[in-house]
Amino acid sequence: MKALMFGWEFPPHILGGLGTASYGLTKGMYDCGDMDITFVIPKPWGDEEKGFAHIIGANTTPIAWRDVNADYVQSRIGHVMSPQLYFDLRNHIYSDFNYMNTNDLGCIEFSGRYPENLVEEINNYSIVAGVIARTVPCDVIHSHDWLTYPAGIHAKQVTGKPLVIHVHATDFDRSRGNVNPTVFNIEKDGMNNADHIITVSNLTRRTVIEKYGISPDKVTTVHNAVEPLSQELLNVEVPPKHDKVVTFLGRITMQKGPEYFVEAAAQVLSKVRGVQFVMAGGGDMMEKMIRLAARRGISDRFHFAGFLRGKEVYEMLKASDVYIMPSVSEPFGISPLEAMQMGVPSIISKQSGCAEILSNVIKVDYWDTNAIADAIYSIIKYPAMYKELREKGLEEVNQIAWKKAGAKVIDIYNKLLNR
Repeated sequence: MKALMFGWEFPPHILGGLGTASYGLTKGMYDCGDMDITFVIPKPWGDEEKGFAHIIGANTTPIAWRDVNADYVQSRIGHVMSPQLYFDLRNHIYSDFNYMNTNDLGCIEFSGRYPENLVEEINNYSIVAGVIARTVPCDVIHSHDWLTYPAGIHAKQVTGKPLVIHVHATDFDRSRGNVNPTVFNIEKDGMNNADHIITVSNLTRRTVIEKYGISPDKVTTVHNAVEPLSQELLNVEVPPKHDKVVTFLGRITMQKGPEYFVEAAAQVLSKVRGVQFVMAGGGDMMEKMIRLAARRGISDRFHFAGFLRGKEVYEMLKASDVYIMPSVSEPFGISPLEAMQMGVPSIISKQSGCAEILSNVIKVDYWDTNAIADAIYSIIKYPAMYKELREKGLEEVNQIAWKKAGAKVIDIYNKLLNR
């Protein structure tokens, strides 16, 4: 079966959980067998893992004719796309886009990130999707998150193939209910045009049904999972430490509840001093959290590690004694699973999708800083509790595999195709 997927991130160049989930699901589906997956992203870098998906960059897909030869194409984009694919795509340009700002290859430039002109990039991506959909044969189209819904809709219109959209989050999660009308309309349009909708949790499924008015029959939950870790990551070396380490790892934004982490840290440090708190990540609330830690008088025990990538994440987790995710509204939340893989006891909010499938963690309401502080204190003070959460958590998370999630998605495809 051939699937044409549209995404926005793909490892190793990721800015959040979307890229990690896209990679894991794609690889899990490939491991099920008989899957041929083309994965489109705005801007590949050339070091993406090959073998289980064909990566196509929107930024190397021509939308305007340029008279260039194979040697020139190879010199310009050969590290991310074969000249033959470039020419195949060029043969399927479907309109005169010379009025648009394109480069010497007739391609639109993309940032590969989340720029201020994000809506413009989303629209441009949907134009490029028309060329790709006309070139790459597929049985089903699969769009990951709202950024790619317009691309998926266009591809469906071109091919007549069924469209599956994958809701990794909604704007209700990101904004605590204060939704952006532009984003909401893109999400709603994607859901209305989709033949089926996959959500990453029952929490998100309820949001799709209740907030967007979608029929329950059209929405299926497929929980996220984790990739097995290599021995290199499992055995990363970290410097010796004298204090206990409690870690928050994620975007420092309203959705992730960073202020509850700081407030709980202050409560713990009022009882015991041999603890260091680490907030790893970046976001629009970082300055506010730095000031909050200072007001609570805990700056000497509080560290802001910045955005961590790849091996750095696992080095941080290996050095941690407790991991906390106090998200206000978390569609799923892969990071606690990654912490559990490293044997780190985890505290998660009840308002997270992963709380639906995890048993060997401590679950609290995100706003209950007393409960968060009590949980931290108990884990660091009682070795038996630490040991049980560590061992049972590790055993549990090793059963949560992407191949199982991939099989569920393939089953959805087969039902859509009446196979």
